[in-house]
Amino acid sequence: MHLRLNGLVFAVLTVLVAILGTWSGDADLQRLWLLPLALLLLGLAYEGMTVTRARANVTIDASAQGILGRPMSLHMLFRHALGRDVELQVAPAAPEAVEIDTTIQTLSVPEGQAAALEVHATPRRLGQHQWPSMQVRIGGPLKLAWWSRRFDTSYSFKVMPELLRDAAGRISAVGGGMRAHFNQGAGAEILQLREYRAGDPQNAIDWKATARRGRLISRDYTEDQHLDIVIAIDAGRTSALRAGDLDRLGHYINLAARFAEHAVAQDDRVGVMLFADQPLATLAPGRGIGSVFRIRQMLAAATPKLAESNPLNAALRIRTLVRHRSLIVMLTDVDDATVAGQLASAARLLLPKHLPLIAGISSPEAEAMRDAPAHSWLDPYESLAAQEYISRLERNVRALRALGAPALVTRPEHMERAVFDAYVEFRNRRRV
Repeated sequence: MHLRLNGLVFAVLTVLVAILGTWSGDADLQRLWLLPLALLLLGLAYEGMTVTRARANVTIDASAQGILGRPMSLHMLFRHALGRDVELQVAPAAPEAVEIDTTIQTLSVPEGQAAALEVHATPRRLGQHQWPSMQVRIGGPLKLAWWSRRFDTSYSFKVMPELLRDAAGRISAVGGGMRAHFNQGAGAEILQLREYRAGDPQNAIDWKATARRGRLISRDYTEDQHLDIVIAIDAGRTSALRAGDLDRLGHYINLAARFAEHAVAQDDRVGVMLFADQPLATLAPGRGIGSVFRIRQMLAAATPKLAESNPLNAALRIRTLVRHRSLIVMLTDVDDATVAGQLASAARLLLPKHLPLIAGISSPEAEAMRDAPAHSWLDPYESLAAQEYISRLERNVRALRALGAPALVTRPEHMERAVFDAYVEFRNRRRV
């Protein structure tokens, strides 16, 4: 219980009357302070009974499923059983993995109706989340006090990875899908006739068209590619580090879910593996919408593990998972000095049979610290540390590329496009 203005007035009046009575020396005046105190206590007792009869409660009207990193709206509906309006002060609460505005809100709940409070929440972690109870203050009808109550919500929701079709604006690198592949030589179907270019093989020349036009004419063919792809996701200790709006694992999961959806749409077979110090979960490459569903279900259950990542163990497991040449997309921490050597060993193990694409997230904070002007004696040292961190990251990427393994490190907001661009290039150049 917390006194409001009217209650504080009665409390101060009681104290003043008691002081005046003591100073007066009159026995009757010395007992006069009991009157405002009695009125205050009676009013509080009445308010307490009224608040109990109000049976105020809250229900949350929202989707049973949220998308990782995407804001969602929750409508909190407050009701009561009294025949008058009731004032409420609400302190919104959320699960630990969900961000909301926790500013205390005041609202009036009409008689026989529900008052709605809209809360914008952003899930930052996958999995099933139970919404916690909320601390609420109910205003008494005499405005003497706020009465504290805790409302149970009975609401839970599941956070799933992102969807490709809902993020078309973020994957402008691939647009509406893959283009037909131009291939010089024998193929499944003739795409077009064109002028001969130096270097065209003889079996690409259309001799009938050449005879009709009196100059060399070549054919372009379309050729279907059906790739096997394994997405290896680092769920080790460093995957719990924050990178922008999400932790690193969150970025990996969203990218993997959208990439798998797009690759399956190209009739490629996609599998997924989660790893830390050992492989945690594995899904063999599959084709079709059923494979996408299984991948999303597996990704939705992913959580960071408090263990150092070991990409070499992941590479050993991948070699037993796919027997012929495949594209291995490894989403991991490239800047970790303890992992860099294992990444190089994993790349050597996968090459040349497979094509490993190693993708990591850079630190926008380190880049900002490197370029920030100095304002105190500590700033130059911080800038030097950031420069060393970024230089080590670049060295690790160059070392991986020198082995023949494509590697890239970008900011979180650019990582998806970089991976999709690499995928398009591999298909067009037929590197897999």
